[in-house]
Amino acid sequence: MEALEPVFRWLHIFAGVLWIGLLYFFNFVNSAFAPTLDGDCKKKVIPELLPRTLFWFRWGAAWTWITGVLLLMLVFYHGKVVFADQTGGLGGSPWTAGPIVMILVTFLAVFVYDILFKSVKNAKAAIIIGFIIIAIVLYLMATWGGFSYRGYMIHIAALFGTIMAFNVWFRIWPAQQKIISAIKNGDAPDGALAALAGSRSKHNTYLSLPLFWGMINSHTIFFAGGNWGIPADYAWATMLVFIILGWHIVWQCYRKAPKIKGF
Repeated sequence: MEALEPVFRWLHIFAGVLWIGLLYFFNFVNSAFAPTLDGDCKKKVIPELLPRTLFWFRWGAAWTWITGVLLLMLVFYHGKVVFADQTGGLGGSPWTAGPIVMILVTFLAVFVYDILFKSVKNAKAAIIIGFIIIAIVLYLMATWGGFSYRGYMIHIAALFGTIMAFNVWFRIWPAQQKIISAIKNGDAPDGALAALAGSRSKHNTYLSLPLFWGMINSHTIFFAGGNWGIPADYAWATMLVFIILGWHIVWQCYRKAPKIKGF
């Protein structure tokens, strides 16, 4: 078990860098570059460039998720690090209904997200609703689920990572296949498909920084309570602060991206 953990972390970091690096390329570089291409240039460049890029992009996403789940099982479930009380009170098992349900929520919340952003047409309203749901899930993980600080941090990160991997494989990649084929044939891409791929890619970019914070704080406990006047019972709320801060940083990057010009 001790040997597997560093191997899984090594592969997890490699796949994650590959995936998120290309995500930032698409959103902060290619989003400003692609509109500068004329029709003939797009017809030549995009069918050659994007399939290659999207290959590494989607498989980076897949292996990041797979190795992440393996680490979760190894460190947090097998090692019981997920629980605030690893003994389950008076020596009993900590695997009660609460934590089991919250783990299921972690990996099934992606379908709530997908329905939310399909049904609520106002993007700001959907974001507010989504943020409230995240707050409720965090609270339940910390209370009813009996998760430790490290436990609910990594599970929110896993929830975000599952949404992001889902977007790559089931929303962005299928849409891009049709868009690339249309451009190759000299046809105008379906606007709805372009909007879907673009919005889900943007969602992934905004989720990436909060995901990183959750990952980092599965290894640290400075914000777990006791510092800066943060009560341990409300430490889960610090994640909400860093979600908003992460969103703001990404928003600033989006503002900067179109201002950077080529030679």
